[in-house]
Amino acid sequence: MKIIEQLINEFKLKSFQAENAIKLIDEGNTIPFIARYRKEATGEMDDIVLRDFYDRLIYLRNLEERREEVIRLIEEQGKMTDELLNSINNAKTMTEIEDLYRPYRQKKKTRATIAKAKGLEPLSEIIYAQDIKFGSVDDIAKEYINEDLEVLTCEDAINGALDIIAENISDNADYRKYIRLLTYNEGELFSKATNLEEKTVYDMYYDYSEAVSKIPGHRILAMNRGENEKALKVTLNSPVDKIIDYLKGKIIKPDNIFIPYLETCIEDSYKRLIEPSIEREVRSDKFEVACDNAIRVFGVNVKNLLLQQPMKDMVVMGFDPAYRTGCKIAVIDETGKLLTTTTVYPTEPQNKVDESKKELLGLIEKYNINMIAIGNGTASRESEKFVADMIKEAKHDVYYAIVSEAGASVYSASKLATEEYPDINVSLRGAISIARRLQDPLSELVKIDPKSIGVGQYQHDVNQKKLSEALTGVVEDSVNKVGVNLNIATPTLLSYVSGINKGIAQNIVKYREENGKFEKRSQLLKVAKLGKACYTQCAGFLRIPDAKYVLDNTAVHPESYEIAENLIKSIGYDIKKINKNDLQEFKVKLDEINVDEMAQKLNVGVPTLKDIIEEIKKPGRDPREDMPKLVLRNDVLSIDDLYVDLVLDGTVRNVIDFGVFVDIGIKNDGLVHISEMSNSYVKDPNNIVQVGDIVKVKVIAIDKEKGKVSLSMKQVQKEEKES
Repeated sequence: MKIIEQLINEFKLKSFQAENAIKLIDEGNTIPFIARYRKEATGEMDDIVLRDFYDRLIYLRNLEERREEVIRLIEEQGKMTDELLNSINNAKTMTEIEDLYRPYRQKKKTRATIAKAKGLEPLSEIIYAQDIKFGSVDDIAKEYINEDLEVLTCEDAINGALDIIAENISDNADYRKYIRLLTYNEGELFSKATNLEEKTVYDMYYDYSEAVSKIPGHRILAMNRGENEKALKVTLNSPVDKIIDYLKGKIIKPDNIFIPYLETCIEDSYKRLIEPSIEREVRSDKFEVACDNAIRVFGVNVKNLLLQQPMKDMVVMGFDPAYRTGCKIAVIDETGKLLTTTTVYPTEPQNKVDESKKELLGLIEKYNINMIAIGNGTASRESEKFVADMIKEAKHDVYYAIVSEAGASVYSASKLATEEYPDINVSLRGAISIARRLQDPLSELVKIDPKSIGVGQYQHDVNQKKLSEALTGVVEDSVNKVGVNLNIATPTLLSYVSGINKGIAQNIVKYREENGKFEKRSQLLKVAKLGKACYTQCAGFLRIPDAKYVLDNTAVHPESYEIAENLIKSIGYDIKKINKNDLQEFKVKLDEINVDEMAQKLNVGVPTLKDIIEEIKKPGRDPREDMPKLVLRNDVLSIDDLYVDLVLDGTVRNVIDFGVFVDIGIKNDGLVHISEMSNSYVKDPNNIVQVGDIVKVKVIAIDKEKGKVSLSMKQVQKEEKES
């Protein structure tokens, strides 16, 4: 019950939303299925909220498991008290629970455990109690001299007792909590170069400091990477004097003979035990928060990239640039089918420009090519110039677009690519992938490990397990949001559909190969290992474009077919007899429906009814059609064509913590720093723009030596407002 209450408070939910979401998750329903088809149960929680909810639910359940385990372990030692039990039960984080368990954890050999083995714990208790105001500490300590236990002097006995006290201070949960918080609030991270003479990408961190409480995640990740690469030495400076004064105030009593010893002991405890431990914890916590944010940003970017508008009904030439080995060319038809491949050599060192132009113009004419997709890797700039010059000589309009080729080489050499194109050379497969990325980004990019897609920051530095889980979720949500054509989908694409694993995906394709195209969704139940539970999860996300039954080409779930049929009957139509001539009047009548009244009449929830209406108004609707269109080009720019104050249209290629990179048609993307994105304060660049958005930018600085261009969005907005 405690977990549900916490989730309700954190996510600002009603009780039924949290309870139903947990129930649906525990029953094995996928996030895409719950988000789309159980809106009434969850109060319309979307896939993003549901994934955060799921992650938090798992954390809280793990927290409860650890809480119970710690209670059991302490009780087994016979050391549990009512006060300690209450503290453990009220702990809200793993860190708090571990702090409370720290004194009872089995320790390795430490100075304190050695001192305890020498019988010095009673002396440590006398010193810590501070009840003696007069006399000599040595007189008390000499009682504990024991040659057999190697306590040879009073000094040995006192030092051993102080080691025990130092460890007890370090293990105190309240002290650690205060020191950790103070370090967060007042500590500073410092970085220094390990070699000032050596030039690295970390030069801004060669003598750098920033408050722990304010340092953004991308700088944490940069510092950590620099430290791992031995370019930087990073330290955390804590408010030592304030911490020592706090500990003395908590521990030392007035007027007793042990004060000087305890003052030394407190400083030793902090410097030797607490400070290194708290520094590790604080830096680890900051790193984890930075990782979580980097993963979130990466996930948002990947989702927006996957959901970019496809270039449908176009014959596309994929152009994979290179120098010595030649540019690889692949032509694919409107359905993604490979028509032909070739290799041309318009770049250094061959420079066969005329021959290459003649060959490619022949292909453009022969296959009626409308679009050329140019990879953005090595020799992209030279290839773009060649293509821009070449298409001016084409007999019909041809455009080109620059396409990220991140991960294309990984795909080309993969088992999947070998299965798809066993007779095609590895190098040519990259050109096929580039062409298909333009034609249908989602279908092509799901073949590549999301980490290799090339949007994000420091993705190789973050927790790889967390990153993979998050990105898999992003791909699942994207695939299920769009829906999948059951009759052409690859096993890879099918494996991301709600409820379908890799084995079932292979079985679907096998059934299709053996029995021909699916004519209706219900045939899925004949696929090996695809039972009713799996069918419930996946059916609504699979489409059959040429199905006889129109609802099989919509996101209407089979469980709602009867409701949809009754809805259509209520406005005077028969679902099986609607033809193209009826569509306009049919849509008008659907728009005139009183949704609340109809929902009651059909005994269905309002959100589900709204979804059904939208789907039957436009069967086969692709939500990506609402996304920004790609910027198509037929000429090329270089950095030499730019000048300060020039205003351009560009495509957002990557969103990061400190701004966005925008493709403005030159070799390197320009940077809009977060401070140049809006006239208002920008906390998160993703709140302003997303990958794939088309934006107007003004050139505000050009560094030709480094090939860098600084851009502004806010200056364009300001000028438009003034005009």
